[in-house]
Amino acid sequence: MTIYNYNEVLIQAARKGEVAVMVELLDHQVNLNYQDDKGYTPLIIACYNNQPDAVIFLLNHGADINATDFGGNTALMGVCFKGYTPIAQMLIDRGANLNQMHGNGGTALMFAAMFGRNDIIEMLLAAGADKTLTDSRGLTAYDIAAQQGNETGMKILSI
Repeated sequence: MTIYNYNEVLIQAARKGEVAVMVELLDHQVNLNYQDDKGYTPLIIACYNNQPDAVIFLLNHGADINATDFGGNTALMGVCFKGYTPIAQMLIDRGANLNQMHGNGGTALMFAAMFGRNDIIEMLLAAGADKTLTDSRGLTAYDIAAQQGNETGMKILSI
């Protein structure tokens, strides 16, 4: 007899965007905020793997938009790193905490600046992200953009 950890199955379904599987798993009382061995939740996994339908499903069913992995990273930080603009907009529109800091004080805006996701920088600023926050090294998003040679990001952040 096989015993399934339905929460782990949910993580895999989120990774692959298998919404039909996720619907079935609701009947098994899965925890939509379950954390795997790295602290990743289904929402973080769906966002990081560019699965917008899974993201919508999870948010519509009560997943914590601001949940963090064990390093303090959120779904929004993940999409800022990866550059998934539509999912970033979705999370912003749904009320993700724009200024939440991970373990080293970094924010979603800092991730966007670091990885040259300038369209996301503009979205975050338009939604009210605080560009004056500093990480554990005392660096702002502007400073991080400068370190990376992201001149466009620097221009956006200097306005």
